[in-house]
Amino acid sequence: NYRSTPAILGAASGLIAANKGRLGKTLWTEGDAGEKIKVQGVWDAEEEARTVASDAEDLHRQGNAFHEMAILVRASFQMREFEDRFISLGLPYRVIGGPRFYERAEIRDALAYLRLVAQPDDDLAFERIVNRPKRGIGDASVQALHKYARAGQLPLLAAAAEIAATDELPPKARKALAQLSIDFARWSETAKHLPHTEIAEMVLDESGYTDMLRTDKSAEAPGRLDNLKEFVRSMEGFESLAAFLEHVSLVMEIAQDESGDRINLMTLHAAKGLEFDTVFLPGWEEGLFPSQRTMDESGLAGLEEERRLAYVGLTRAKKRIRISFAANRRVHGSWQSALPSRFITELPQDHVEASVDEGFYGGNVGFRDNAGAREFSSTYDSPGWRRAQANRAAQQGGLRTRPPLIEAQAYAVQTSDPSATQYARGDRVFHQKFGYGRVTQVEGNKLIVDFDKAGEKKVIDTFVARV
Repeated sequence: NYRSTPAILGAASGLIAANKGRLGKTLWTEGDAGEKIKVQGVWDAEEEARTVASDAEDLHRQGNAFHEMAILVRASFQMREFEDRFISLGLPYRVIGGPRFYERAEIRDALAYLRLVAQPDDDLAFERIVNRPKRGIGDASVQALHKYARAGQLPLLAAAAEIAATDELPPKARKALAQLSIDFARWSETAKHLPHTEIAEMVLDESGYTDMLRTDKSAEAPGRLDNLKEFVRSMEGFESLAAFLEHVSLVMEIAQDESGDRINLMTLHAAKGLEFDTVFLPGWEEGLFPSQRTMDESGLAGLEEERRLAYVGLTRAKKRIRISFAANRRVHGSWQSALPSRFITELPQDHVEASVDEGFYGGNVGFRDNAGAREFSSTYDSPGWRRAQANRAAQQGGLRTRPPLIEAQAYAVQTSDPSATQYARGDRVFHQKFGYGRVTQVEGNKLIVDFDKAGEKKVIDTFVARV
């Protein structure tokens, strides 16, 4: 790649040099030095999407075309946060190499289940999930069900309950339809008093859909399962199931126009062979990139393959690169602290500018001083690092330990002093996402805070600091 700047090529060459078996080949160019790679730490995935969208808008106002910008993610589930943000801002975008998040087959299936819970007369939703996962309801049985429903002017779900009590269908199909009718009746009733995110998990688990993906041996199955988890997580931002379904309907109505000046959104795998002036590389966190699944399955070879993928991402950029990582990720419904990717520390320091918001990692991720940015630290075995690793091990049940592979200082988000998290009504606090506010109510480890700009929010006490 001779079209990139020396800063980009130098960073890419320095990163890939960590792969043991690679021949000593260094990229070079005769162009101007160019911008240093910017590395930014943010609070969470939502903040990351806001930051990327804001940077893209700023670049566009400066005369840079949207189609010369690309967001390259390690996993497809990361796209959802960016798509929602772009849609809310009216920013034009296109997904390269696959469908938009809510158009993926597993997401459409999940939506069909939830629509049927909310609206039992939704025949299109019923048709989509009646045999997903397979329940032994063949095409002939579905046709007979349609005929019965038309004759009685009934929704398909109601007709399923009635026809299951007759001898019109084979025993296996009758039993499956009867159970499906019972399940939806129970889910719809439970949805009246259970949080919608819990209902979603219940429906996907009890229907057998989650197990269908877990037992699928195809290469795409783990990614589909991750997408399903992200789908449930996306519901947390809405007050009810109805509000969430309405949001998705509006999103789906927005036509995906592949032409025109649009930001490109894709996975790193789909980006091979493409080039853009500006490349955003979000989610550079341990476990996400490099992928923990890949390292568990393939060991050192998997790690080196992940590093090659990072190299591909860096060399897609011709002018500028923005790398970001989040201090927190929502995993299986609970917040977990995240650590910056080892790939960040492997970038040659002369080619990197880094900035990290105050309020996490002790205000210091240890970037080496580049034009005023914080410095990378080689003190891998720091107390902060050990504390963060201990927290991660506890969150994962203590089942996995890894050798020290990251030369970076990192601090757990949670405070180590229990007394520091004892808040009372009237306390003035700061939250990285919502800003300054005052505690109005304390519920165990949760606080109701009236924020100056964001209004009243419920937050976890370890995510705020007393001011």
